[in-house]
Amino acid sequence: MRANRIPLFPLNVVLFPGASLPLHIFEQRYKVMIGQCLRDNREFGIILVSERGVAALGCTAAITRKMKDYPDGRMDILTQGRTVFRALQLLRENEYHEAIVEYPADPAAPLHESIEDCEEAGLLALFQECHSFIHGQMWVTTGKQPLWPLSYQLAARLPIELDEKQALLEIRSEAQRQDFLIRWMSDLLARVEPQKHARGRPAGNGHTFN
Repeated sequence: MRANRIPLFPLNVVLFPGASLPLHIFEQRYKVMIGQCLRDNREFGIILVSERGVAALGCTAAITRKMKDYPDGRMDILTQGRTVFRALQLLRENEYHEAIVEYPADPAAPLHESIEDCEEAGLLALFQECHSFIHGQMWVTTGKQPLWPLSYQLAARLPIELDEKQALLEIRSEAQRQDFLIRWMSDLLARVEPQKHARGRPAGNGHTFN
């Protein structure tokens, strides 16, 4: 059973379930928070904070690896997104933020034996075209049964703006999230490679945003 009260790390970041996020911890309050999460094997919540304020939905993060300790107590950690949560109440009883949360239901989608065999062939073909344009190569998968919804796996690998990432995170339907990504990728390809996209040819592999 997941905790209904979790430590909170407000950041200008949107984390998706299954996505990896390295963090450099340097503020004293978050040194304390992360230290307690490491000792108790607890997840903490990452939630977007921007000029508009604090978002309503975030994603819990599990610490998968402590990569480096510094003499002054700073640390580098690697985290992985786990579960979408909704912050019902922000608490300031400790030196770091906490929140009373709930975990909104997302109707389960059927899992497939491998990504290559799944029904979302059109979505994946569009994604591979975008991935080739952005990274100069195709996305290579292990072929194993995915642990996370496909929409999150793909979105984490696309240069989506923060507000659009947050909008995607707040969609509570896998089919609707996939529709969101199809529209986003179609718009991207229409802007950057209109002629090649219209002819259905793969985008050039000599471009990269890295």
